[in-house]
Order: sequence, then structure tokens, then C-alpha cells
Amino acid sequence: MLEIRALEVTYGPVQAVCGIEVDVKVGDVFAMIGPNGAGKTSTLRAISGLVSYKGTVTFDGVDCRRETIEGLARLGLIHVPEGRHVFPTLNVHENLQVGTTAAHARTDGFSIDDVYDLFPPLKALQKRDGWALSGGEQQMVAIGRALVAKPRLLLLDEPSLGLSPKFMQAVYNALAQVSDRIPMLLVEQNTVMAFRYCTRAAVMMGGRFVLEGTAQDLADRERLVASYLGEEHAHASEVEEAVDAGDAAG
Repeated sequence: MLEIRALEVTYGPVQAVCGIEVDVKVGDVFAMIGPNGAGKTSTLRAISGLVSYKGTVTFDGVDCRRETIEGLARLGLIHVPEGRHVFPTLNVHENLQVGTTAAHARTDGFSIDDVYDLFPPLKALQKRDGWALSGGEQQMVAIGRALVAKPRLLLLDEPSLGLSPKFMQAVYNALAQVSDRIPMLLVEQNTVMAFRYCTRAAVMMGGRFVLEGTAQDLADRERLVASYLGEEHAHASEVEEAVDAGDAAG
């Protein structure tokens, strides 16, 4: 579904991504984990055409360099950026309706009603404007807006960033439900959530992959992963305890 070869992204004298290679197949949830500045977001932005790059990015046989950003979205390459970017003056339902414009001629996928089923809190908030939503509610809207675009590949940038354990779990529960229908390329700093829900993962440092394997492989090498991620991984362990406590309470 997605093939990346020798990808390089440069900002002036700074090389953010240094020749990485990625394959995402149907049924995959591939997670890129690593600290801030590792090059994860730059990778997603290159794939969706938001920054220039060297190397090749091929989406379902199509050379992404030959397509516009809008063209890639119409082909089903849908990007949920960091920061959510919910339209503040549109209500929840209107934000979701905007997402349907990228569906183009695709009919197989998720409807707005399906999104309300995946994220029950949104059903009671249909008329609430984007600016009045909490961070967790905005993230649900952002992911729901992407799903109604009927994606064939979903790019997700830090879906758990800034969320409480309750909302984090709700977001990842929903992603788990759709992962058998939509392959995903996921950027995360939270190793706990990444390893719990992805099929394969890579640790990214300084624009390069320093470890790569199945989620189980990397989870089994927790100490080595932690040596690369340091404090980020320690914080993720605290989040895991909070999430598990919330599960037990539920």
C-alpha cells in the first residue's frame, strides 16, 4: 500500500530525515516512535506532500511526487496532523461533514453515524462548536473526520499527545476497531500505546531508524528501547499505569 525508499527531508542546513525506508501493507499498523525532533512528523509530511523530499514515496503504485496534496487525499491517503486542527467555528457534525469531501468516488468505508458509534461522546456534542471542545473531544473529531473521508491509508501524528488516560484509551480503542479495515502509519512518543496496538514499529532517532521489528520484538527489548528514548519512555510507563488503573476501574 505504501512504499518509501531512501527518504530524505532537509530544512536548510538541517537534515531531518536521513534515507529511511518503510513498507506498509494491507492489515499493517506501523508505528514510528521516538523523541521530539527525531524526524517522525517530517516523514508524514513528506508522504502527504506537505514538504519537499528526496527519494521515492509510492502509494498503491502511484508516485506521490506526481500528485498534488489534494490529489493524494482523493486517492485515499488521509493525514491526521498533530494538533488536531478542528475547524473552531464549525460544530462537531459540520466538522465531520467536511471530511466527506475527500471521499471522492469511494463508497466503502465509515459514515458519520459510524463515527458516532466509535466515539459515543460525540453524539451528544453534535451542535457544539470546535473551539468549545476539550482536547480529547477534538482528537475524536479529527480522527472521525479522517474516517469519513474513506481512507485507504491513514497517517496519524501523535494521536495520544496531551490526552488524559481516559481519552487516550477511547481513541486507541476506536483505532483498534478500524485497523482491520484501514492500514495505518502512526507516529507516537508513547511506546506503551504504540506497542499495544501496532503490528510493527521502528524507533527513530536523528532522522534514522535505529531499531525495527514487530511490536512484540520491540516490547521484549524494552530496556534497549528505553535506552534510546530515556525520559520519554519513563513517562510512557506512568501513562500505562494510569490507563491500566482506568481499565480496572471500568
